[in-house]
Amino acid sequence: MMIWTLAWPTMLEQAMQTAVQYIDTAMVGSLGTQATAAVGATSTVNWLVGSTVMALGIGFLSYIAKAFGANDKEAAKHASAQALFCTLVMGTLLTLITCGLSSYVPVWMQVDSSIQSTSALYFFIIYSPMLPRTASMIFGTVLRAAGDTKTPMKIGLLMNFLNIILNYLLIYPSHPLTFASVSIVMPGAGLGVIGAAIASAVSFAIGGILITFVVYQHPLVSFKGHSLKPDFAILKPCLKVAFPNMLQRFTTSLGYVVFAAMINSVGDVATAAHTIANTVESAFYIPGYGMQSAAATLAGNAYGAQDARKMKDLIRMFIPLEIGLMTLSGAALFILAPSLMSIFSKSSNVILLGSTVLRMVAVTEPFYGYSIIIEGFMQGVGKTKAPFIYNIIGMWMIRIVGTFICIRFFHMGLISAWACMIAHNLFLFIMFLYCHISGTWNPLHLKP
Repeated sequence: MMIWTLAWPTMLEQAMQTAVQYIDTAMVGSLGTQATAAVGATSTVNWLVGSTVMALGIGFLSYIAKAFGANDKEAAKHASAQALFCTLVMGTLLTLITCGLSSYVPVWMQVDSSIQSTSALYFFIIYSPMLPRTASMIFGTVLRAAGDTKTPMKIGLLMNFLNIILNYLLIYPSHPLTFASVSIVMPGAGLGVIGAAIASAVSFAIGGILITFVVYQHPLVSFKGHSLKPDFAILKPCLKVAFPNMLQRFTTSLGYVVFAAMINSVGDVATAAHTIANTVESAFYIPGYGMQSAAATLAGNAYGAQDARKMKDLIRMFIPLEIGLMTLSGAALFILAPSLMSIFSKSSNVILLGSTVLRMVAVTEPFYGYSIIIEGFMQGVGKTKAPFIYNIIGMWMIRIVGTFICIRFFHMGLISAWACMIAHNLFLFIMFLYCHISGTWNPLHLKP
C-alpha cells in the first residue's frame, strides 16, 4: 500500500507533464515540420541541464530519506536549508550559462540554417527562468524524500494547466469561435514557436516560486530559521551521492545531445520524427519512473533504519510490479504508435518513420523497467558510482559510436540510430541484473 501511496502522485504528475508535452508538440506541429524541428532540435539540451539539476536532488533525497528512517527530523530540515543554498548557486550559474550560449546551441546541434535564429530565441526564453526551474526540481525531490508526493503533483498540475492556456493564447492569432449560434473572437498573440517558449517560461517561474513557498511552510522539511551558509557536514554526503549521479546524467545527456545532432544532420523529416517519437515514448515510461521514485524513498528509509529484511522485501515487491507495468506499457505503445504519431504530424513520412522506431523500442520496455527500478534502489541507498559507469559505457561506447558508424559510414538513418539506443538499454539491463543477483546494490545485503 505504501508503494502505491508514494508512486501514484508521481505517476500522475509525470502523466500531466507528458500530456503538456503532447499538447505543446501538437500545437507547434500544426505550424509545420520546420516549427517542430526548431523546438525539438534543442530539446535534448533540456535533458542535459535538467538531469544535472535532478542529480543534485538525488543527493538530498538520499540524505533526507535516510534521516527520516533514523527519525532525525532536525537533520532533514537542515538539509532542506542546504538544498536552498545549492538551488541559489546552481540556478544562478545555469541561467548565465544557458542564456549566454543560446545563440550557439542551434549551431552546435546542426540545426538547419533557416530555423537557427528561431531555435536560438526559443532556447533563450525557456532558460531565462532557470533559477525557479532549479527550485522546482530540487524542492520537488526534497518533498518526495519526506514522503510528500502529492504537493509536487498539485503544483505540477497547476503549472501544466497554465502552460496549456498560455500556449493557446500566445501561439495562435486571434480567431473566431462559434458555440451554437453565438460567435466570439478568441484573442491570440500569434507568436508561434516564440509564444510556446513564453508560455513555458511563465509556467516554470510560477511553479518554482510556489514550491519554494510550500517547502518554507512545510512542517517536516521547512528551512525556516536555518542558516543558509554552506554546511559541509551535510553537503559532503549529499555531494558524494550526487556527484557520480550528476556525472552520469550530464555525460549521458550530453550523449543525447550528440545523438540528436547526428540525427539532425540526416534532415528535417528525421528530426521531426525523432522529436515526436521521443515525446510519444515518454508517456510510456511514466509507470517506471513513478515506481523508481517510490523505490528510492523507501530504500533510503530502510537504510536509515538499518532494516535489512525490509530492504529485501521491498525489492521482491517492486520488481514484479515494475515489469508488469512496463510490459503493459510496451504493448500499448506497440499497438498505438501510428495513431499517436498522427496526432502530432500530418506528414506520412514522419508518421511512418516515427511509428517504426516506436515499435522497435516498445518490445524492450520490460527490460528497461527492470533497470529503472534497480537504479532507483541504488539511488536511495547512495550507491551511484556503478550506475554512472554503466550509463557512460552504454551511452558512449554503444549508442554514440554505433550511431556514428551507421550514419557516417553506412549512410543509414533514424532506424539504425534507434537500434543503437535499444542496444544501449539492453546493456543496462544486463549490468543491473548483475547488481541485483550479486547483492552489490544493497549495503545491508550481508546482514541477516
